[in-house]
Amino acid sequence: MTIGGLARRHALSRSTLLYYDRIGLLRPSSRRANGYREYTSRDEERLRQICLYRRTGLALVEIRRLLGGPKKALAAALERQLGELAQRITALRDRQRLIVELLRKRRLLEKVTIMNRETWTKLLRASGFTDDDLRRWHQDFERLDPDHHQRFLEFLCIPEAEIRAIRHWSRSEAARGPRRPRGTTRP
Repeated sequence: MTIGGLARRHALSRSTLLYYDRIGLLRPSSRRANGYREYTSRDEERLRQICLYRRTGLALVEIRRLLGGPKKALAAALERQLGELAQRITALRDRQRLIVELLRKRRLLEKVTIMNRETWTKLLRASGFTDDDLRRWHQDFERLDPDHHQRFLEFLCIPEAEIRAIRHWSRSEAARGPRRPRGTTRP
């Protein structure tokens, strides 16, 4: 297959494939007598991997290092990439919250988030959760996995001061034990 044919099949430009050749990422298996590059099905499979890894956001230098390397190296690189994406998403959500706070228009959060506190609460209430159930849910979440509880509250775009308050009462309520129905006395 020629460079043009390979480029068309993968929706890439010819210059992209020339660049991949120049940096040693994807070299053609052979050249025709007229100097045209000739790519094999094996070359095409390598290009498929390159395109897949590019979609994850990996740099070309890292992709070149990973191709043909041990699976552990690929897994480690993808895990690093996933961590970096999570950090970027958190930073972007923080920017969204800041902009909304500066505009003093909390209703804008509904437009910029997938999920917010109001939507989440409505969903739980529609599922039959009472106020006591919601408190227990926070207490259990805080007790079982405080870091994820923090991240989940951030995901809901709850302001930091409110998150601190929710986590504080979740810890103190959990320490006191289950709530007793009104009108009952402690033994």
